[in-house]
Formats: sequence, C-alpha cells, structure tokens
Amino acid sequence: MFEFFRTHNRWMQFILMILIVPSFALVGIQGYESFMHREPKLAEVDGQAILRSEFDAAHRNQVEQLQASLGSQFDPAMVDTPAFRHKLLDDLINRHLLALVATKAHFSVSDGMLRDTIAAIPQVQDNGRFSPERYRQVLAAQGLTPAGFEANLRGQLSVGLVLDPVSASASAPASMVDSIAATLTQQRVIALRDFKAADYRAKVQVSQQDIQNRYDANKQQLSVPEQVRAQYLVLDEAAATQGIQVKDSDIESYYKQNIARFSQPERRRISHILIAVPAKATDEQRKAARARAQELAVQAQANPGGFADLAKKFSQDAGSALQGGDLGWNVPPGLDKAVATLSKGQISGVVESPAGFHIIKVTDFQPSVVKPLAAVHDQIVGEIRKQLAATRFSDMATQLTKLVYDQRDSLQPAADALGIKLRTAAGITRAGLLPAAQVGAGAAAGGPDAVLLDNPRVRQALFSPEVLRDKNNSGVIELSPDTMLAVRVMDMTAAHVPALADVQNVIRDRLVTERAAAAARQAGEDALKALQGPTPDANAAAGFGNTVTVSRQSTQGLQRAVLEAAMRLAPGPNGKPAYEGVSVGSDYTLVRLDSVQAGKVSDADRAGLAAQLSSAWGQAEDGAVLQTLRQKYGVKVLPDAEKAIKGDSANDAS
Repeated sequence: MFEFFRTHNRWMQFILMILIVPSFALVGIQGYESFMHREPKLAEVDGQAILRSEFDAAHRNQVEQLQASLGSQFDPAMVDTPAFRHKLLDDLINRHLLALVATKAHFSVSDGMLRDTIAAIPQVQDNGRFSPERYRQVLAAQGLTPAGFEANLRGQLSVGLVLDPVSASASAPASMVDSIAATLTQQRVIALRDFKAADYRAKVQVSQQDIQNRYDANKQQLSVPEQVRAQYLVLDEAAATQGIQVKDSDIESYYKQNIARFSQPERRRISHILIAVPAKATDEQRKAARARAQELAVQAQANPGGFADLAKKFSQDAGSALQGGDLGWNVPPGLDKAVATLSKGQISGVVESPAGFHIIKVTDFQPSVVKPLAAVHDQIVGEIRKQLAATRFSDMATQLTKLVYDQRDSLQPAADALGIKLRTAAGITRAGLLPAAQVGAGAAAGGPDAVLLDNPRVRQALFSPEVLRDKNNSGVIELSPDTMLAVRVMDMTAAHVPALADVQNVIRDRLVTERAAAAARQAGEDALKALQGPTPDANAAAGFGNTVTVSRQSTQGLQRAVLEAAMRLAPGPNGKPAYEGVSVGSDYTLVRLDSVQAGKVSDADRAGLAAQLSSAWGQAEDGAVLQTLRQKYGVKVLPDAEKAIKGDSANDAS
C-alpha cells in the first residue's frame, strides 16, 4: 500500500490538500456554467469555458492556504502580483485539460484502488491502521460526506492516470547521468591569493569636493522615504503574566492533582524476534508463521543469553534485527500487555500483534519514580502562571479592543488601565524599517520589537488614512494567538533628500569602500596579468596559500564565485599552473589551478543521482505532454484573462 504512494506522490499531495483546504476540492476541475452567461470567460479548453468566478475562487483558496501556513508573516502583496495570477490561471487550464483527457480516454479507478488510497491517508488512521470512525470524523470536520469525498477523489485519481505513467516511466539517459556525476565529483587542486580591500582603505583619499559631487549626482538614491514615529502597546504573554503571584498552597494543590504527570511509571526495555505475517495472509500462512515463532520461543527460553544472536539471524524486523532485536524503552502498540507481565531477563511465549508473531525479552527494568515537589517546583509555578495568564490575557484583549476605540486620539488610557508600558519607535516606512544608524535614538530597527513593527500588517495599519492622517489609534492587530498590538502615529516625516551635512559621513565611507575595492581589484588584475604572461613574474607567483582539493560536492568552504572560477578554469599547458581572478564582494581573489583529476562515484551515489535526474526528466516530459495536449484540444487564452492577471475586478473585466 505505501509503495503505491511512493510511486504516486502527486495523488497523495492532492488528497492532503483536500483535507486541509476542502474548499479547493469544491471548486472542481470539471468546469461549470455560470448562472450569469455574461460572466467573463478567461480561457477555453476544447470549447469549455474557464470563468472568472472559478479563477477568483481558486485565488481565494490559495490565499487562505498561505495565510494558514505563514500566519502573522503573511503579506497580501505576495499574492497580488501578475506572476502569481498568471501561474494560477495556467494551473486551472491544466486541471481542466487533464480532466478532459481522462474523460475522453475513459480512465477509471477501481474500488480497490480507491479503498487503498483512502486507507493510506495518515489523517484517517489510528495507530497506523485505517479507522472508519476517524475517517467520518475528519470528513465531518471539513463539512464533507464520505460519498462526496470519494466521488471527488475518484475523479482526481483518474486525472492522475493521465500524467503519472509519463513521469513514472521517465529515465534520464545513462550518458547524461555519467557526465553529470563526473562533473560533480571532479577534483581540482588549487591555491588562493587574496587582495583585501581593507588593506587599501588607508591609502584612499576623499576630498570634500568628491563628497559634494557624489551628493549632487545621487540625490534620488539618497532620498529617505516617508516615515513615521509611532506609539504602540504590546499585549503578549509577558504582559499578561506581569505581577501574577502564585501561592504555596496553590503549588502544593497543583502538585497533588497532577501527581501522575510528575511520576515515571515503571518501564521495561525490550528486544524481540518478529515472524512477520502479510496483511492478507491465508490461514495456512498464519499457522506456519505461528509454528515458526513457537520454535524460536523454545530456543530462546532454553538459552536466554543467545537471544540477540537469534534475533540477528531470524527476526524479520529489519530495523531492529541488526541490533539483536533491541526496541529500546518504547513498547510498540499491541505488545504492552504482554510486556507488562515480564520481569527483567524473562522471555515471553509467542505474542501476536497486527505485524505478526513476536518473542519478547525484557533486557532492563526501571521501577516507578515520583519526583518530589522540590524538583518540579519551578515547573509548577510556570504552569500555574501560564494558566492564570491565559485567562488574564483573554480579559485584557477584550479590554484593549474596547479602550483603543473609547479614546481614539491616545493610547495612554489603555496603557494605564491595563498596566502595559506605552512604547515608542521611529523610522517605520511603508516598505520596512530604516537602518538604526540612519534614524538614530529610538529606531525601530535593531530594537526589541523590530520583528513586530516590521510585520506587514502593522505597517499597513500605520499608513492607513485614519491612523496616518487623522492620528487615531489603530484597531487591535492580532499577530498571533498570544501577541496583539495597537499602534498610533505620533508624527510623520515626508520623503526628502537629507542635507549634505547629515549624510556626508555616509557618502565618505561609500567612496572609501568603492575606491579601496577598485584598488584591490587593480592590484589583483595586475598580478594576474603578470602570471599569465609568457614568463610568469616570480613576485606575482608569491603570496598564494596552501593548496586545497575541491570539487562541486566538497567546496571546502569556498565562496561560490571562487569555486565557480576554479571549476571553469582550463588546465595550463604541459602541466603548468593556470590562473584566474574573481571579485568577491569588495575583495579580489586569484585562483591558481595546479591539477585536475577524476573523482570517484559510488554505485549508491550514482543511483541516487539517476533517480533525481529521472524525476526532473519526468517533470519536463509532463510539461511537454501538457503543451501537446493544449495544442490538440485547442486551448485558448481569451482577452479577459489579461484583465484578471493584471488584477482588475470582475466588474471591470466585464
């Protein structure tokens, strides 16, 4: 069953998507006709329309998925781009196209395949086995019925039959695998010589006129964007727990009520020998397996010291057999009752579980232990404080939501009522936080709340008209279940070009950095020219470090630009060194290539590379098949699609 999903992972991804975002499945891929025939058509597949409403629904679903996965870091701007909407439309067209092909080719999914597919979904399993009750619960929680889910899943599996044979049968040519393996493992012996820009900074001269010229020529780049200085309140766990005192009597009571949590029950370390039984084994197979297990149990009980050797030789649990059957302290489900009756060193009879028949040996035993109150005192205090804070946080959140609206022009009353410190930060722009060095004292960047204030939702609130223009409090911004903010703009600084006096040190430093980098590069290029001449200069050849052997797999920590230069460098004539130069940030590095030799590729590494390349090859073939199918079934992208991709509203599109 699980091998089926290793070879059909595209289907499993879709199934999980249905369970996570059921509305995605309800969009459908078969297409439908709008009750408004005038609704814009974005594309056609064999004459069947993809309507704007389907596109909009799919877009909403993707936004919901991203919001769920990114939480407070979700930025609506990331899905509000033409590139994002273009890919979404392409995906819709492909889903319609594959559904059409599956229908025309009469692809069908058997009841057995459908059952196996559902049974292998982790969300509907209990202890690794399909649970009908769990299945119904999961579907009900998503507003789905078994009949509806199974009909939709059957359709999706039939769609998968279109491309899966293509990608599954794809195989990268052996010559390509060998060539890439040789390229990845080829070894090169090199040495490096660095020309550091820092070594040239002291020699750089920058005049006041140089600074003035750079300022005059780059005022636009020096412009500081519109920024605000803001007051804000943070309601989080720290604020909710502030001032909470825990009584000794409460600690003792909590300890007694939760004594089981602070106790370690007796436990046994076990080893086992497994005689596996297939899921669909016949009665004869089960009898034979039990008989074999019984023989091994007799041998093990006759010679307890040889249990590990028996496990290594006969156990069919590959994971533990090499360790003499050792399973550690974690007893697998189904064996706990039998294990509980055994003492240290004792060997069980035959124990049956869903996996087969076991012979179990207890190799170690630890009696139950109760931790004293002193040992868990601090833990209990923390847990009680957290519980009290959770209730208090809820009350404070309700108060904060009310207070920020009661007096819209100040956060101080809310701060006083809740006992929360009113904080201030500056240098917040629409796009992010200005560098602390540029803002000075009180900068948001580099401060303890920088991550909170740089959140897209917080910046969006600060630059909303009622907060920026009217200087009103924002509403409460929930960044996570335990972190809320309310913000207010104190003052706004318009976008401007700073005075020369304010930025001349920054300009001076940039000029020094640029000229030092240019000097380092020039020195390196001069040395390279001397080395590449007919008679290499001895002074230029000096200064290289020790040799090191590198490959594309073993980079030895080299900067990417240096490694690429070393790997593309052609060997010198007659075994002589070859040289190349490359800029690395502000520095310049010379690379000396001494020799090149073939690397070694193990059979396992080659097989792994072949699998990766075949997967990529399969994806490319999938794309080629889709392109051919688009031509065959006359896929058309209609004029209204451009408006949808641009983000125009449906009303504008019509």
